[in-house]
Amino acid sequence: MRTVMKPEQLAAGRCHPLTVTHAYTDAQADDQLRVLPGWHREVRAISRTYRFKGWLETLAFVNAVGWMSHSQDHHPDLAVHFNHCTVRWHTHSVDGLSENDFVCAARTDALASDLASDQTSDLASDQTSDRTAG
Repeated sequence: MRTVMKPEQLAAGRCHPLTVTHAYTDAQADDQLRVLPGWHREVRAISRTYRFKGWLETLAFVNAVGWMSHSQDHHPDLAVHFNHCTVRWHTHSVDGLSENDFVCAARTDALASDLASDQTSDLASDQTSDRTAG
């Protein structure tokens, strides 16, 4: 029986080699997915689409996901577009979903949140600079 983890527990977790781990059952995956708003079940995968102001913000997100996934040795499928990116997690070695997918989903959410707050603070500092420059 797997315990459902909170998003912050997942984001603090690390991916593990899956030598003897079995895929989550549908019920286990559905239970874990309930704590990750915005993520959707697919056949043996989970996905979420993130929206951005434009290409540079989308590219920054893709690069951040690339670094994170590389450090976790667990890599998503990405569908990259001008102002949005769909991230799809799946564990090939178990041909389904594993804890690693949920850890990386939570970490992906944290990256998107960090990028959104950085964009907001950049906008605020740009507006302050505009007022003081005039």
